[in-house]
Amino acid sequence: MSRKKELKMQYKETKVQAGIYQIKNTKNQKIFIVSTKNLKTINGKKFELEAGFCTNKALQQEWNEYGKESFVFEELEILNEEDISPLGIKGDLKKFEEKWLEKLQPYGERGYHSNNGKDDLF
Repeated sequence: MSRKKELKMQYKETKVQAGIYQIKNTKNQKIFIVSTKNLKTINGKKFELEAGFCTNKALQQEWNEYGKESFVFEELEILNEEDISPLGIKGDLKKFEEKWLEKLQPYGERGYHSNNGKDDLF
């Protein structure tokens, strides 16, 4: 089997994991909570920030100010198949994200989320 076919087959067999992660500013300890259907998209969020296209203006501003070395990306929770309801992963992710927002309270001086929650979605 050619290397290309082998890699393609390996990619198709790789299980996609949904979950919650945080982006943490190590300079001021502020955090941003993100839910995703595929935790591999963390690299996409890094690229978005590096390119200056993050929709969360406060996070983008501090990324530009402090530099990428001042931020860490940490998985908080991976959804297991049994965690996913028959109604769909989107609603489940929202519930898990809300749980982490409640637990970590990333608002004001503690994070990049607003209290109304409308401008912090990825």
